Amino acid sequence: MTKTILRALAGETLDTPPIWMMRQAGRYLPEYRATRAEAGDFLSLCYNPDLATEVTLQPIRRYGFDAAILFADILLLPQALGADLWFVTGEGPRLSTVTGPDDLAKLKGVDDIHETLGPIYQTVRNLSGALPAETTLIGFAGAPWTVATYMIAGRGTPDQAPAHALKAEDRATFEALLDLLTKGTIEYLSRQIEAGAEVVKIFDSWAGSLSGEDFRKYALEPAREITAALKARHPGIPVIAFPREAGNGYVGFHAATGADCVAVDDSVDAAWVAEKVQPGGCVQGNLASRHMVTGGDDLVSEVRRIRDALSNGPHIFNLGHGITPDADPENVTLMIETLREK
Repeated sequence: MTKTILRALAGETLDTPPIWMMRQAGRYLPEYRATRAEAGDFLSLCYNPDLATEVTLQPIRRYGFDAAILFADILLLPQALGADLWFVTGEGPRLSTVTGPDDLAKLKGVDDIHETLGPIYQTVRNLSGALPAETTLIGFAGAPWTVATYMIAGRGTPDQAPAHALKAEDRATFEALLDLLTKGTIEYLSRQIEAGAEVVKIFDSWAGSLSGEDFRKYALEPAREITAALKARHPGIPVIAFPREAGNGYVGFHAATGADCVAVDDSVDAAWVAEKVQPGGCVQGNLASRHMVTGGDDLVSEVRRIRDALSNGPHIFNLGHGITPDADPENVTLMIETLREK
């Protein structure tokens, strides 16, 4: 029997939606923290295929999710392109910046990324052989706009102001960087597919800070280009797009990009998604991450509400954003049991 997530991505409406969870391999799990300590630091964990395989499998063993997502990070691609990357404990990533044509010229071409990313492909191969037969393997990358915001600012920012400033002041450098990232993302995801990924997801975490024509050019169009290239190389490969906080930009995103599924965050209501987005194809989401912390009756009622609202079309149940480190692992169990109740 075809895996449940692949059935939903193909447009099938299932009695019980399949489920996985963004950041399901992460700091809320004690077994993850133990493996992270063994690795020494976050990047060492990402680039160690044996340990990255282990942390990817941990939530599958514990919960029986319908999919596993490759353990990696969206900033590995800029590192492979030649950017300096390091993580500051408690603060997050830091990168060397791209703020003009000279910085851009220092980056590598897309044909040169694979030596750095080789361990990631090995993790995918490991997982392809290690996952249960019913579990779908999802590969992923960051969307060009979101990755560019980190490369331009050198870190995460609350409003992506440095990227918006470069877009306004030096459009040529900005667009050349996005073009490089678009081409690099195609190559990166294509290698993940060759290694065994059955689905790929494009995370545009900061899509919501784009509007109007900028949203079309820098969120929608790169997603369309990446999806078209991957489907040309790998016919039948399903693509999930996640333009987080896109609001009305979610409407029509399937048709405009060719994505098989549009993931939605929890700032939009599931009933609205059912009316406006789900007619275009499979949707994924969108329980608020806070319920993984607070649990209780609110968690149960929200899971049921979202499940019921999206029950008339193809749906993959997920959070509206990644699970947070302060989440209670028991609440994940409650979410899954509630979703699968008869």
